[in-house]
Amino acid sequence: MRAVTFFDGTALREGLLSWAPGRGPVVVDAPAPAGTPRLDGVITGRFTDHHVHLQLVDHTRLAASRLGRVTDLGADLDWIRAVAQRPGVHNSGEFGAKRPETPADGRNRPDVPEKRTPQVEYAGPFLTAVGGYPSDREWAPAGSVREIADADDAATVVAALASAGAACVKVVANSDAGPVLGDDLFRAIAQHAAARGLPLVAHAEGAGQAMRAIRLGAARLAHAPFTERLTDDEIGEQAATAEWISTMAVHDGDAYQNVVDNVRRFHAAGGRVLYGTDMGNGPTPVDVRNSEIAALRAAGIDGADLLCTMAPEDPRDAASALLLLPDGDPSRSRPLTPEDLTFDDRTPTTPKTPKTPTEP
Repeated sequence: MRAVTFFDGTALREGLLSWAPGRGPVVVDAPAPAGTPRLDGVITGRFTDHHVHLQLVDHTRLAASRLGRVTDLGADLDWIRAVAQRPGVHNSGEFGAKRPETPADGRNRPDVPEKRTPQVEYAGPFLTAVGGYPSDREWAPAGSVREIADADDAATVVAALASAGAACVKVVANSDAGPVLGDDLFRAIAQHAAARGLPLVAHAEGAGQAMRAIRLGAARLAHAPFTERLTDDEIGEQAATAEWISTMAVHDGDAYQNVVDNVRRFHAAGGRVLYGTDMGNGPTPVDVRNSEIAALRAAGIDGADLLCTMAPEDPRDAASALLLLPDGDPSRSRPLTPEDLTFDDRTPTTPKTPKTPTEP
């Protein structure tokens, strides 16, 4: 056993880490007996990326990542539904590699149970105006964009998404790249989504679009506002009514300065920020993105607040694959290995620290 600090989803807590036959490492929410050796760092489950595009990356690499859940915000509905339902499994250690049954030191250790691939939630296609973004983009896969013509079309599409297991609805309001849905049609989509218990996630880009989106019923912005610097009053309104998915690292120049400033004030006003990378927008890793973590820190989000944005699995959950965060740093997180624990009464040796994955 080792005494550990773990993150329960809202706060850092003290507990015990042990090895359970047939299950592998287990976190117990109980005080460590006096004299129990401590494992330095913080234990969490795998993280959540709230904004990905799996059709634009090699999604099979998710199984070897530090992500336990992702939300796809723009894909062909049949394709993403099939990916979400695929019952693949992977080993919980060393990024999907098979763990040796007998270690080099000769100690007997139980086999480690296999874990399912990360949970995939999805919105289905981008819902946009006729001729609106991203209907004219070469990168958008066939079936990943649905142009909404009228209120009847909106009702039909939202009903189909709900029946197909969508976790949310994604709407686009990008006035910098073409026509956008009118107020009445945007509001109708929001109302149909709310009636079916589906949050409306809006891609808001262009002057005034971030405020327009939440006033018309969006519950979440797919990108923290980057087009312009919002006023303090607008920040307060956003913090009271909407959540922001960060996606800060995809920007540079003025857009990056805007988004860092907006997120800093939104967080300070009590707004909820969710870690998201826009995976697939450029050469993004199919894993935790360290540059996104750095951007969140630049906006003043760190420590337990940073872990909250990344929504890790509860490490006390038997189905959770455990991560060790040296110094509590998610950008240095790695899977927990048998060498991190003592398996018998003999004096443990100091484990070698596996290499922390880096971005391409």
